[in-house]
Amino acid sequence: QVHLVESGGGLVQAGGSLRLSCVASGRTFSTYGMGWFRQAPGKEREFVAAINWTGGTRNYADSVKGRFTISRDNAKNTVYLQMNSLRAEDTAVYYCAAEKTGWMTKSAPYEYEYWGQGTQVTISS
Repeated sequence: QVHLVESGGGLVQAGGSLRLSCVASGRTFSTYGMGWFRQAPGKEREFVAAINWTGGTRNYADSVKGRFTISRDNAKNTVYLQMNSLRAEDTAVYYCAAEKTGWMTKSAPYEYEYWGQGTQVTISS
């Protein structure tokens, strides 16, 4: 079992930056693939970024490429999402997720077994 807790959300102006963190419980964090998803009001949950267990493979949604960076620190059981050049359309609840296979990145919500409670990100234009 993996318990995930996100933090770092908030209200920022367009063009600003935020760094989200997701801390995982359990000694097997380093073997899990991790992902960030987001869900805006009235919309489906969508993929943002993913990273494999080593951190050597990363994948991004086209809408965030060049602006967001996913990283992980296995010694701290933490995955990060650095978000720069934020836009109003980035407003959503952001969720981190963990999946057991770990060796490749995955972009579909159903492929992840564990989810955090989410953190709100609001961008004012």
